[in-house]
Amino acid sequence: MSTAVKLLAFDLGAESGRAMIGHFDGSHIQVEQTHRFANAPVRVGGSLFTDALYIWDQIQVGLQKSAAQYGAQLASVGVDAWGVDFALLDVPGHLLANPHHYRDHRTDGMIELACSRVPKDEIYAQTGNQFIQFNTLFQLFSLVKHNPQTLQTAKSLLMLPDLFHFWLCGEKANEYSVATTSQCYNQLKRDWAWELLARLDIPAGIFQPVVQPGQKLGKLHPWIAETAGCLKAAVVVPASHDTGSAVTAVPVNESDFMYVSSGTWSLVGVELDQPIITAESLAFNLTNEGNPGGRTRFLKVVPGMWLLQQSKHEWSRAGREYSYEELTCLADGAPECGSVVDITAPEFIDPGDMPTRIRNFCRKTNQPIPQTDGEVVRCILESLAYHYRSLLEDFEYLLGKRLSVIHIIGGGSKNSLLNQMTANCVNRPVIAGPVEATAVGNLLMQALGLGYLSSVGEIRSVVRNSFQPNIFEPHHSARWEDGYQRYCRVSRIHRN
Repeated sequence: MSTAVKLLAFDLGAESGRAMIGHFDGSHIQVEQTHRFANAPVRVGGSLFTDALYIWDQIQVGLQKSAAQYGAQLASVGVDAWGVDFALLDVPGHLLANPHHYRDHRTDGMIELACSRVPKDEIYAQTGNQFIQFNTLFQLFSLVKHNPQTLQTAKSLLMLPDLFHFWLCGEKANEYSVATTSQCYNQLKRDWAWELLARLDIPAGIFQPVVQPGQKLGKLHPWIAETAGCLKAAVVVPASHDTGSAVTAVPVNESDFMYVSSGTWSLVGVELDQPIITAESLAFNLTNEGNPGGRTRFLKVVPGMWLLQQSKHEWSRAGREYSYEELTCLADGAPECGSVVDITAPEFIDPGDMPTRIRNFCRKTNQPIPQTDGEVVRCILESLAYHYRSLLEDFEYLLGKRLSVIHIIGGGSKNSLLNQMTANCVNRPVIAGPVEATAVGNLLMQALGLGYLSSVGEIRSVVRNSFQPNIFEPHHSARWEDGYQRYCRVSRIHRN
């Protein structure tokens, strides 16, 4: 390639959204941020919404800023975002309502109600998805029960990244990787789970054709292209689920690895040729999601940096402003109080005063109570590391083999203390990076769609060429073994 092609990714996360330019020369990629904006759900009355119009406005700002630098050089644009959330559109293609945010409480009790119609094992057999109450299936079933007129009026369902692709170019489609997060998609038949949807009275007509990552949807709307000054850019869908893009950019050589896509949520799993949909995988509540190249992400979705993010927010409200680096330093210097929390406990799901909830959990489980901010952070990070080990043991049991290395990617991979804790706890090397795995996976899948690359293997080769990972060797000891057994006891006590 004589000159580097310019690609544009919009990476939408729980705390922020970013416009990222990829400079790709055929064997290396460099990324450059051209725009960043805060992103948070909006509460109206008792409901929580995603502000889709604000995000769309910021996407347009990002386009304009990117085009101001690179103009006609921009070859393509693609969007990734979190899974499960969606928008409903009417016949002309207008939003019927503000999209709800997955943390909204309209899905409380919906798993139990849906399973009273369709047994849990039958839902899992069709979809292969982990049961979480905010999955698209249960959001839709809440509309069936409480707002059926909205579903009756709806013409189209678009997952969030699908919505922004539609607004960019006018083409409606559901991208494969994000569709498979919905619990409305049949993993084995590679089609929507029509039988399940019918039994739950969810209208089949709202679902769109499913397209694969790398698909060219079309050109930017002329008014967008003219306003932004990027007339030649195509809309190319990446793996539109942010974890799908991130895992695509894992710089692996080996096959026996576990990945942790670390952000607000930790998505912990392995990569497989085929879904695993069995009674055992259901008992472990593990999920199967689609990835480029026909691969399956077999994983568990658990809270990640969420507890730390909410603690940081609470301390900021109290006048104690910390950067994440400062919080890590406080934890590193804090005495080991020996307390751990079950990070999956229901009391940690909602936004709020996380330090107080952590102390209450420790009090309830008869543990020493973390006193200082540093002790709270250490408690969070050690609990995460122990939980990663518990998931590693689950995957090794189900797969019948040892996983030799842990790859941590995404924003959380910058936390060297957590990386070292994880290596120590699991007694395996941890390879951290790239930090920008989601944006890189998005950009390189666009490059594949434009014909510059031909496989996920080539994408990963480019990642290895372009980024130097940080390697954390384990320093396992009786202290980590004792701590893990304590974590298992505390988690078991709490869940019982």
